[in-house]
Amino acid sequence: NRRGELDPRRTMRIMRENGGEPIRLAYRRKGKRPRRVVLLVDVSGSMSPYADALLRFAHAVARRTPAEVFTLGTRLTRVSRQLRQRDPEVALAAASRAVPDFAGGTRLGDTLRAFLDRWGQRGVARQAVVVVFSDGWERGDPGLLGEQMARLRRLAHAVFWVNPHAGRAGYQPVQSGIVVAQRHVEKLLAGHSMQTLEELLVEVRRAGRAR
Repeated sequence: NRRGELDPRRTMRIMRENGGEPIRLAYRRKGKRPRRVVLLVDVSGSMSPYADALLRFAHAVARRTPAEVFTLGTRLTRVSRQLRQRDPEVALAAASRAVPDFAGGTRLGDTLRAFLDRWGQRGVARQAVVVVFSDGWERGDPGLLGEQMARLRRLAHAVFWVNPHAGRAGYQPVQSGIVVAQRHVEKLLAGHSMQTLEELLVEVRRAGRAR
């Protein structure tokens, strides 16, 4: 990135000051090229309460960093191009039109395999920092999800799983997807608030520091 290293705390402060809108990202001094960031956002029915906020977050990241964004549901959809548009409302509307399975079912193993076959194995995920946003409810085969998460972990530099429900008091990672996925991730994070998204940015920055 020509601007230098992403500054998570300043970025989230700017978003709070502007009512949560990702007006701009803040940077530290210029450094070496950062690692690619890949965001995989579950847009199934169980994630509907969080989808808008998470896609706004993805828009903020994709606008100013070497990021790729995909949605997961019953199929895989790449929305990187739509989310790179400057205006967040225009970007989110374009992403919504591109995604045919909003608020539908969840086949995490199948969609993750589609990502790895078409994009990840060919270079998008190689040595990247990958973040999966999902509550872990899986209608498909959990065993397939476990296989694909292991495959992703071998390709990526770091993998994080963000589950908005993890921010609730007493949460236990018992969902089938979480159970099989968590052994292949660096951390399970919440991401349900501005503060926890800031914590995620800190983890992504730390994992993605220059080679």
